[in-house]
Amino acid sequence: MPKSQGGARGQRQLSVRVKTAKKRSVSSKLWLERQLNDPYVAEAKRQGYRSRAAFKLIEIDDKYWLLKPGMRVVDLGAAPGGWSQVAANKVEAAEGSGRVVAVDINAFEPLPGVASVIMDFLDRNAPAAIIDALGGEADLVMSDMAAPATGHAKTDHLKIMALCEAALDFAFEVLKPGGAFLAKVFQGGTEHELLAQMKRSFKAVRHVKPKASRPESAELYVLATGFRGRG
Repeated sequence: MPKSQGGARGQRQLSVRVKTAKKRSVSSKLWLERQLNDPYVAEAKRQGYRSRAAFKLIEIDDKYWLLKPGMRVVDLGAAPGGWSQVAANKVEAAEGSGRVVAVDINAFEPLPGVASVIMDFLDRNAPAAIIDALGGEADLVMSDMAAPATGHAKTDHLKIMALCEAALDFAFEVLKPGGAFLAKVFQGGTEHELLAQMKRSFKAVRHVKPKASRPESAELYVLATGFRGRG
């Protein structure tokens, strides 16, 4: 967890409570309250990351050494850019060593050392366009995408698994032999077929739950390494 800042180090942090205004729903109030009391949100602002999600990738990389100088990386559903920031720093993209391509259907502020491709990665022309932007096949395809939550656990699980499956299909088109795939999934019991496909196509497949992922969240990440072709 990010360390607390300032003179209050070691002291208990006071939580912020948000009053429910007429135009703010209860769910909106709870979300805002959680954001205001989240140490990762505060630390992301302090360090200049665009989202708290940056710490999830940092933790995963610290454990599994995914990102190395000179690598070519694709970040699917990249906006607002937290993961791309981390990847660009790790592969030394700004220094001209590695290359990061951030893909999203929505435009977002440019990032140093990151090439933005504003298109749907499901577009039939996307793989060729992204390989061209990368300058070759990818060493890593990563996705922190999540569909808008409905509040119905089973529906939300199925939606994010569908996104992960689509990202995996895309990865098959752009990954180089030996490459890796990292994507968000939800715990829910319907991912067996997806994992079986990964195990046929990669040397190693594992689940990862970084500390920056909120404890109450069902999210975790699937990490597949050693790409050996579509199984």
